[in-house]
Amino acid sequence: MFSVCSRTARRGRGAARLAAAALMSGLMATGAISGAGVAQADDGATEQSGASTTLAGLETYGAAVIHEAGKDEEVSAGLFRMAVDDGGTLQTYCVDIHNPTQPDAKYRETPWSGTSLHDNANAGRIRWILQNSYPQVNDLAALARKARAGSLTEQEAAAGTQVAIWRYSDKVDVDAVSPAAEKLADYLQRSARDLAEPRASLTLTPQAVSARPGDDASPSASPSPAGAKSGAGQRVGPVTVRTNADSVTVMPPVEAAADGVKLVDEKGEPVTTAKDGSRLYFDVPERAKAGSAELTVQASTTVPVGRAFASDTRSQTQILAGSSESTVSATATATWASEGAVPALSARENCAKGGVDITAANSGDAPYTFTLMGNRYTIPAGRTRTVTIPLQEDQAYDFTIKGRHGFEKRIRGVLDCATTSQAGSTAGGGLRTQATTQPSPASVGGTGSGTGTGTDLAETGSSNSTPIIAGIAVLLVLIGGASVVMGRKKKSPAEGQGEDQVGDGE
Repeated sequence: MFSVCSRTARRGRGAARLAAAALMSGLMATGAISGAGVAQADDGATEQSGASTTLAGLETYGAAVIHEAGKDEEVSAGLFRMAVDDGGTLQTYCVDIHNPTQPDAKYRETPWSGTSLHDNANAGRIRWILQNSYPQVNDLAALARKARAGSLTEQEAAAGTQVAIWRYSDKVDVDAVSPAAEKLADYLQRSARDLAEPRASLTLTPQAVSARPGDDASPSASPSPAGAKSGAGQRVGPVTVRTNADSVTVMPPVEAAADGVKLVDEKGEPVTTAKDGSRLYFDVPERAKAGSAELTVQASTTVPVGRAFASDTRSQTQILAGSSESTVSATATATWASEGAVPALSARENCAKGGVDITAANSGDAPYTFTLMGNRYTIPAGRTRTVTIPLQEDQAYDFTIKGRHGFEKRIRGVLDCATTSQAGSTAGGGLRTQATTQPSPASVGGTGSGTGTGTDLAETGSSNSTPIIAGIAVLLVLIGGASVVMGRKKKSPAEGQGEDQVGDGE
């Protein structure tokens, strides 16, 4: 059966498993750990904004048929369940029909700009489908009347909704097996209208700030200057809260608190809670030694329908169909020093530009210079600049950027900005098929509310050939990474040496 959208097969020949394991070991040895949407930073923890989840599996589903390259292949199509870190449950559909999901894959709420939806003119129509079909519309009789489908089961409603989404997310020729589900898919596709991308459930802007204790101002501040004095200290910020929650809990920077660093509002008052639009500051003593601190905010809210979720591994992108009350969080960092360059760095994948955006703000009194991928970048004192590091689709990256006073930021991930069809992985080769001898389970690690018909469906996103295909993909990434490294070694010493890192030039 054809492999799409559920989980990687646990079956496979021994040689394929060994080859995949050996290649994965090589990948981990190079430090090229994968991620998507938001670049991973520092010790590997993602610069968090919103919900973090673990994929539980395909929960409610029916059957669909993909017509491609002269072949018809039957697949599972339906609704996934995700467990939210620290509490909550999400329901999602997938938006990359040819890409497999991975068991227990970690996902993070991600803006459309960090996924294959970034250049999809029909992304807003997908959001309309999500808001006007199952499970947002749980009156199946009313939904069936609108679609003139007679009647709909939950499995048929989920399958029809997923099929309609695939037609817009992947531009694929796909039909639901059930006549009622097919009528629903046709109705949703025909009726869909363009809607705007929903706001994040919780985010902090910017994700990194910097200043010099004792300074009166910093150019990143408006209208309240970053670096504005607060009593005998220095306010580093502001960091603005954006959320759909009524309020958020502000967690103090525990390690920095011993040095007298605290979190305050615009009036310089200590804060423990905030709301949408609140501006937060790190209050740093004027004579504090150079250092950094992290701000974390957390809230309980429903994540907006239509938010994308990208994985830390090569597991297909999901889009939110429903949310319980869930725990969401966001982080931001502050850096300060009394002299020299004082950088603040944040990173985000930019699919429109095909790379990773690195935003560097320098609140110091000297230029901040770093070299990356053979290019030298200088951020003048008091200025902010965003540079895009170009990458190939599915290319792993691992950068370390250094500065004075022990400043160091590691940024790593893998660029995942296109559906598998857009990336051309199936071009010229037709469908990648693998016969199965058993019906697919409804979810990873257990049973769900699947069709239960005994139909010989593909494990969406799985097949006996998956380890081989994955192994080849990893090998290509390794070869590509090695080529990049060898290419850098041929450059002149002035362009940078060693791994992708540099120290502050001041």
